[in-house]
Amino acid sequence: MRDRLYVKLADGDLKLVKLAETHREALRVVCAADADVWTIYSSSFYASHFDASFAALIGGDSRMPYAIFDDDRLVGMTAWLRPDWTAQTIEIGNSYIHPDARGTGFNRRLKRLMIDHAFAVGIRRIEFRIDERNKRSQAAVAKLGCTKEGVLRSERITWTGYLRDTGLWSLLAGEWQT
Repeated sequence: MRDRLYVKLADGDLKLVKLAETHREALRVVCAADADVWTIYSSSFYASHFDASFAALIGGDSRMPYAIFDDDRLVGMTAWLRPDWTAQTIEIGNSYIHPDARGTGFNRRLKRLMIDHAFAVGIRRIEFRIDERNKRSQAAVAKLGCTKEGVLRSERITWTGYLRDTGLWSLLAGEWQT
């Protein structure tokens, strides 16, 4: 299923391409555009933290990261996370979009493209794990029709040392309205 799920995706000017070493410097610039946002992420892609976080993202089997393009401009990153092929579940996360693409409907198009594709290849449950402080992301997944199942208390320690409470959101194939 991995080979069917983790493929290049496109919808007009929106393109998701497997994140690779060749994207490092362009993504570094994009991630530097919003220094403040990294305080509510579990890892930082800002400044001196970028290289270690980038290496971890592209180096693990449990992560299938994408570079996000708007036409030919790299504008962010996202990933398939925590695949459980037997249970047919996947998480969408590690998402960051340049500030000038936020609030434009671009993120909604991006998530719809990923969700449509995941369900089309046989995934039956998609999860989103969101820092409880991240109200913008919670509102975005709620608009997609996701259900908040609860809060995982002190679920992880972020790069700042913060004990993060994580909201667990899900979307089932039968609930998805395309």
